Amino acid sequence: MNNNLIIINSIRFFALILLQVLILNNIQFSGYINPYLYVLFILMLPVQTQGWIVLTTSFLIGISIDLFSNTIGLHASASVFIAFIRPAVVNLLSPKEAFEAGAYPGIKYFSLKWFFIYTLILVFVHHFILFYLEMFSFREFFQTLMRVFFSSTGTILLIIVGQYIFYKPKK
Repeated sequence: MNNNLIIINSIRFFALILLQVLILNNIQFSGYINPYLYVLFILMLPVQTQGWIVLTTSFLIGISIDLFSNTIGLHASASVFIAFIRPAVVNLLSPKEAFEAGAYPGIKYFSLKWFFIYTLILVFVHHFILFYLEMFSFREFFQTLMRVFFSSTGTILLIIVGQYIFYKPKK
């Protein structure tokens, strides 16, 4: 990673933690929609980032959210898991051509359809792991599944809107 990418990702890391902790953690719509926008950091890491860097930074952002949310490793475990499966999802969805240097998964480099499917998979998996670890039981399976669905939908909407606000698609 070059210096500009390191600076941009460092700013994104701290900005998303602050946004999550100060604003989004205080938003709950009837207990079913909890937007977790911090996962955008993991989603937006450049495609060619080394695996250990992705896993380490995912752990750091997850444990940071855990420290402020008093959730004892729930966010860290869900974040590390999606960081672990991210390369497989990128390879599954990506065209077979090589990526540009510094390309990151976003509408700037890929289509809206590609980015939406990529985001849908990783956000849903993240929320599924997070909410079921939080519940640690299948006693309220369908109620928890509804929380996963609605929270994933809210998070994905925020991510897509953010993509259009901050990044212009290539033409």
